[in-house]
Amino acid sequence: MISWSELKNGKRIIFEGVPHEVTSSEHLKVAMGKWMEKVTLRNLVTWNVLSGLTFREVDKFEEADVSSANYEYLYSDGTEYFFMNKETYDQVSLTDKVVWNAKLFLTEWDKVILQEYNGLPINITLEPSVTLEVTDTPPGEKGNTATGGKKPATLSTWLVIQVPLFVAIWDKVKVDTKEKSYLWRA
Repeated sequence: MISWSELKNGKRIIFEGVPHEVTSSEHLKVAMGKWMEKVTLRNLVTWNVLSGLTFREVDKFEEADVSSANYEYLYSDGTEYFFMNKETYDQVSLTDKVVWNAKLFLTEWDKVILQEYNGLPINITLEPSVTLEVTDTPPGEKGNTATGGKKPATLSTWLVIQVPLFVAIWDKVKVDTKEKSYLWRA
C-alpha cells in the first residue's frame, strides 16, 4: 500500500477502482499541524484529469500494476488499429477509444509503447516527434523566407498543422506529437 506522502509525480495508483497517474503533487500544512497532500491525477483509461484532490495521513492507495511493452503499428482496418509486440511478435488490436488522438500521428511501422493494466491495453505512448508527409498545402509565394508567415498543411494522416510558407506538397516534416506543431522539414 502507498501512503499519502508517497504520492509524487509519475506514481501510478488505483483510485476509485481505476488506474491513475499523479501529474502534480504539493505537500501542505494546515491548521493544528496536520499535513495534507494536494494532487492532480490523470485517469489512465479515459485520460480525464482530476485536480485539487487532497489526501491526509490516513489515506492509503494500492499501486497500479501497469506494464509497458514496445510495439510497432501495423495497420488500421477503419475500426481497429493493429500493433505487433517487437519481442514476442504477438499482435493486438485496439479500438479507436484507446488509440484516441495518437491516430493522427500513426504511420506503418511506427514504434509505440503500449501500456496494459490487468492484461487490457489502456494507452499508447508515441515518440516525442514523428515524420509525416505533406499531402496538401497552398503554394508558397515569391519571396518567402524561413522566418516568414505560416500556412495550413494537411499531412498523410489527415492532421492539419501550420507550416512555414516554403513547405511544399510531398515534403516530409517533423511534427511534435504533444503540441501537434511543426518542428522542421525532414
